[in-house]
Amino acid sequence: MAEPTPQEQLERLRRSIDNIDAALVSMLAERFRCTQAVGVLKAEHGMPASDPSREETQVARLRALAESAELDPAFAEKWFKFVVAEVIHHHVSLAEAREA
Repeated sequence: MAEPTPQEQLERLRRSIDNIDAALVSMLAERFRCTQAVGVLKAEHGMPASDPSREETQVARLRALAESAELDPAFAEKWFKFVVAEVIHHHVSLAEAREA
């Protein structure tokens, strides 16, 4: 059997990347559905939108997971902080809408 050409290898790798991207989007959507429910619960009970202690614990946990997965821990932390900032924005919006 002939070796795949560089172009065939590239196309195979890109298909894998596309599949992974689709899975990531799906998982992020599920994550945001969960955080939306957390935001509603917090707004209903007057809880703060942000939980710095939990965020700190999660950063440490994700950095360790990244290291064991051979992913740059700084990148994992940056990604997490970006997601959390968006989640907090949603939680604040929910709380403000509830107060209005």
